[in-house]
Amino acid sequence: MSDILIKVKDREGVVHELQAPTDMAMNVMELCKAYELPVDGTCGGMAMCASCQCYILSNHQLPEIGDAEEAMLADAFFVKPNSRLGCQIPIMKDLEGLEIELAQESL
Repeated sequence: MSDILIKVKDREGVVHELQAPTDMAMNVMELCKAYELPVDGTCGGMAMCASCQCYILSNHQLPEIGDAEEAMLADAFFVKPNSRLGCQIPIMKDLEGLEIELAQESL
């Protein structure tokens, strides 16, 4: 098993250190849900709802934003320059130490 550490700041400012498996084809949204953090993931990871929006706090190289993710973020609330959809960030070994913050819930 090859786990990495990902730090997630919840909406109350509490930082959770999550062990994330790199061998299960999970994404950040699924990891947050597995640890019962308040991430809806309403669309099931299809980049169609923005309920898993997060802010990237660390300086990691992430996969480029795809067209569907870009379109969803264009219409989402509370978007910042470092916004990403957790469902579009696959958990890979080079994300060791990734730090994110959960975005505010939609209105």
